[in-house]
Amino acid sequence: MPTPPTALTITGERTIPGIAAENYWFRRHEAGYAAVPGWVPTTPRVVLDAGCGEGYAAGLLREAWPDLCVVGVDYDSATTSHAARTHGGERTAYLRGGLTALPLATGAADLTVSLQVLEHIWTPDDYVRELARVTRAGGVVVLSTPNRATFSPGLGRRERPTNLYHCREYDADELAGELGRWLPGAGVTVLGLGHGERLLRWEDEYGSIVVAQQDMAPDDWRDDLHGVVGSVTVDDFLLGDPEDACLDLFAVVEL
Repeated sequence: MPTPPTALTITGERTIPGIAAENYWFRRHEAGYAAVPGWVPTTPRVVLDAGCGEGYAAGLLREAWPDLCVVGVDYDSATTSHAARTHGGERTAYLRGGLTALPLATGAADLTVSLQVLEHIWTPDDYVRELARVTRAGGVVVLSTPNRATFSPGLGRRERPTNLYHCREYDADELAGELGRWLPGAGVTVLGLGHGERLLRWEDEYGSIVVAQQDMAPDDWRDDLHGVVGSVTVDDFLLGDPEDACLDLFAVVEL
């Protein structure tokens, strides 16, 4: 895969398409976006991508909805500038703004997606209520966050994560309960994203693909790890019961 022009720095907290060593992480994010259309009962006109990062969600969501208008918001100005250069165009806008004070009118979006953001927010109740504010009544908010049970085994609820970028991590029951408390009256469904059969077979032989990637720099990876990382596709991830050993939690909130 070619390296995209003016690529953002890889921090470990966002992923960038077109970089071979990032393919597993990008496809894992892509699998989340690919599932979104199945959770939305009507065709949206406007989608907010809150915490848009590199900005690739616009193209992924338009695979289902070609005429979609997408607004991406991120707090980092370098990120939104990169997103506008790389993914901007007709019916797409990238704005700098805080996710607890979004620069959008109430009810502006039919659908709001905010993937792998919740764990970074110091005031998650303010953030979730703000996502709901800018989403019209009857619309849908989709959130994802790492599953604390697999991302930080042994870490208790509300304990400070060892990841310096994370403020708080969640398990499935905790996430559902907090969303119900922050948005009373909303319908909340929590799902878990995990590895499909092919990656599970590889892990049975070689161990965790996540740990293997994190234990050393890509230049030091074994050939078998390079091979499997480069071959990962959206189809290598499955959504299902969050009580299984899932990697990421997805919450679908119907307003």
